[in-house]
Amino acid sequence: MSEREPLSVVVTTLDNADTLDACLRGVSWADEIVVLDSGSTDATTAIAAHYGARIHTQPFAGYSAQKQAAIDLASHRWVLLLDSDESLEPDAAALLQQALRMPVHAGYQLWRREWQFWRWQSRRSRLNHYVRLFDRQRARMSDHEVHEEVQVDGSVGVLDVVIDHYGEPDIAGRVAKANRYSGMQLDDLARRKVTWLRLRMVVYPTVAFLRYYVLRGHWRSGWAGFIAARIHAFYAFLKYAKLYESRQRRD
Repeated sequence: MSEREPLSVVVTTLDNADTLDACLRGVSWADEIVVLDSGSTDATTAIAAHYGARIHTQPFAGYSAQKQAAIDLASHRWVLLLDSDESLEPDAAALLQQALRMPVHAGYQLWRREWQFWRWQSRRSRLNHYVRLFDRQRARMSDHEVHEEVQVDGSVGVLDVVIDHYGEPDIAGRVAKANRYSGMQLDDLARRKVTWLRLRMVVYPTVAFLRYYVLRGHWRSGWAGFIAARIHAFYAFLKYAKLYESRQRRD
C-alpha cells in the first residue's frame, strides 16, 4: 500500500475552548496541526498546545484573510481546513487517509451536519458540502467578507466524510450571527450592484424559507428545523434591508 501525502490541519481560533478539544482530538493523527489565534483569553491556546499544534497569533483580519494566513503557515502541500467549532466523525480519519494515498483531484468536498439549537439536523435532510481538503498550491480562499470558500484551480471530488458543526448553540446566538453577517455582506452586495431591492425584501425571505425548510428537508428536524428556517429567512431579509438603508442614507 502506497504512503499517503502528509497532511497539515489548519484551524483559526478566538476563545474557542468549549469546542476546540473535540475539533483537534479528531485530527490528532495528522502530520501537523496549525492554529492561528486572534488573541484568545480562555484556554484555547492551552488546548492547542496539548495536541502539539504549532500556534501562531495575529489580529483578526477578516474571515477569508485570516484563514488564508493560516493556510500559508502550513508546512505540507495538502491541507485540511476546519473551523474551531467543527469536529470529524469517527470514520473520517480512515477515509481521509485513503484519499491522500493517491489524490486524483486538486480538492475534495466534505459534508457538514449542523447542530440546530437542541438537536442535530436530521440525517435525511440535505447536508451542505464544502471544499475542506485541498492541495494548497492549487487553491486559495475567496475574497468574500462572509461565506468565504476555498477556490480550487483543478478538479474537485467529494468524500463521504461528515463534519459535525456546532455553530451557535441557541436561538439568540443564531439571530446575533444573522445580524452580524448581514451587515458584513454590505460591501459584497454593493459590488454586485444588486437591483430590485424592494421586491427582494418582499419576496426573497419567503423563497429562502421554502428552499431551506422544504427543498433542503429541514422539516424533518421538527421545530428546530422550522425555527432555523425562519431565522435563515430573516437573514435573507436583513441583508437586503440593510443594503436598502445604506442607499437611502447615501442618497
